[in-house]
Amino acid sequence: MAGQGQGNPAVVGLAGFGLTTLLLQFHNLGWCGTGIVFCTAMMLGGGAQLIAGFQEFKCGNNFGYSAFVAYGAFWLALGLIWFILDLQAAGVTFIGKHLEISTKDIGFFLLGFTLYTIIMWVASWRIHGMMAFTFTTLVIGFIGLDLVFLAGMKSILTITAIDLIVCALSAWYMMAHVIFLQVSGKDILPVGKPWVTSKPETVVTGKTATAS
Repeated sequence: MAGQGQGNPAVVGLAGFGLTTLLLQFHNLGWCGTGIVFCTAMMLGGGAQLIAGFQEFKCGNNFGYSAFVAYGAFWLALGLIWFILDLQAAGVTFIGKHLEISTKDIGFFLLGFTLYTIIMWVASWRIHGMMAFTFTTLVIGFIGLDLVFLAGMKSILTITAIDLIVCALSAWYMMAHVIFLQVSGKDILPVGKPWVTSKPETVVTGKTATAS
């Protein structure tokens, strides 16, 4: 949470995550090309999310810090992957074999982020209901993409894209919740209670203590 008098970095991070995810699914559904996704991934999904993540660090929010920096780097990496693929397709030979990328390689790239997302999904259960729901759809979406790229199950790409559209809109819902709460002074878009409400135990100076 941002301190009094400060903006909440989440409104930028969620905006970047939501819009870039939405555009990528438009591409997966065949509605648009990758050019606009690449540009948005570089500037908003990557750049803006990194900035938001670094601001979350200043707010002491490890969840937001990790999520926005990691997913911001995901979009930058995905853009770089597309760039290398285009060079390969154009027959550029100076890349070298160590930078060659295959469909299977992309699958393992996605699998790595799937495992990371599962960790964040479990953590999201203790934040609020909408956060948990958003990460649930994100986990499902990553698993769907894993199956598309690693198992060749292209038939599930459409349902995976629809799931990730729901994920993107859920992220925007959380963004709108924060913005509307400040400008209206009331909770117009409630985010729900945490899925897990029991207090975890933390280790403080070598002793186990209940987190407050």
